[in-house]
Amino acid sequence: MIALEDFYLLVGLLFAAVAVMTLREAGHPRRFGTALFWGLYAVAYLCGERLPPALAGVLMIAMALVAGCGLVKPGRPRLAPEEQRRAAAARLGNWLLLPALAIPVVTMFGATVLKDAAIGLRPLLDQKHLTLVSMGCGALVALALACLVTRATPLQGVREARRLVDAMGWAVVLPHMLAVLGLLFSEAGVGKAVAQVVTTAIPLDSQFIACAAFCVAMALLTVVMGNGFAAFPVIAGGIGIPVLVGAYGANPALMAAIGMFSAYCGTLMTPMAANFNVVPAALLELSDRNAVIKAQLPTALPLLLANIFLLYFLMHQ
Repeated sequence: MIALEDFYLLVGLLFAAVAVMTLREAGHPRRFGTALFWGLYAVAYLCGERLPPALAGVLMIAMALVAGCGLVKPGRPRLAPEEQRRAAAARLGNWLLLPALAIPVVTMFGATVLKDAAIGLRPLLDQKHLTLVSMGCGALVALALACLVTRATPLQGVREARRLVDAMGWAVVLPHMLAVLGLLFSEAGVGKAVAQVVTTAIPLDSQFIACAAFCVAMALLTVVMGNGFAAFPVIAGGIGIPVLVGAYGANPALMAAIGMFSAYCGTLMTPMAANFNVVPAALLELSDRNAVIKAQLPTALPLLLANIFLLYFLMHQ
């Protein structure tokens, strides 16, 4: 059976290779610090649940300290001349899109057509993480197609992965860190604290004010945490369930859907959502790191306002 843990091992090996390549680059401005950072991240994937929780926490803190001290810097990868790269792109044309398109196609195929496939009595794909495993298979198929189209080797794919990781920097691990932070917030009872603060400071006797408080709080906490999935249990537990559902009888499914949509408005407005807002700016080599956020603000703010009115008018549907 193809399990999710198999892809965790592959990701760990990839980050280990990035660490080794960084360590071997003599001219790297922060060779040892950067190699240590990616090496620690590789350990988290390679050891997984076999790593004691306390040791995993120490590992995460060590990574934060290394990055916080400015020891994670991009290297100077060897690239082909600009003219050669442009000529290769012109020669390959739209065939360059084939590997990228393979990922969603294989993911859909695995999650639908192959969901019941089995070898003997064992399912072919991990049933608990069917979509993620299918996407992992799609990534491997995409790598094979990229090598076929460009006539490169898998090792070149690893080098390109290292170049992209260097361009993104420590922001690669931010979604991982924020997801853990959201879990800690939930376990620590932050939702109850939010409920107490909101009900004390905001007059929730008005249904419209309650809807506005819920949507705005979802967006603001997402701005702080950079992750709508991490913000949702906190605000839903603090305002959505006790106030909207409990006091005003809102439809829980509708409350959850519009709440997450409001959280996504926050995603559009924060650098903490690095994979959406910082990484594209880095990959496109934009001079303004916040250019993506500035372009998205005119969409995010009106959309948040629209969510408030949608929740107010549709909450009992």
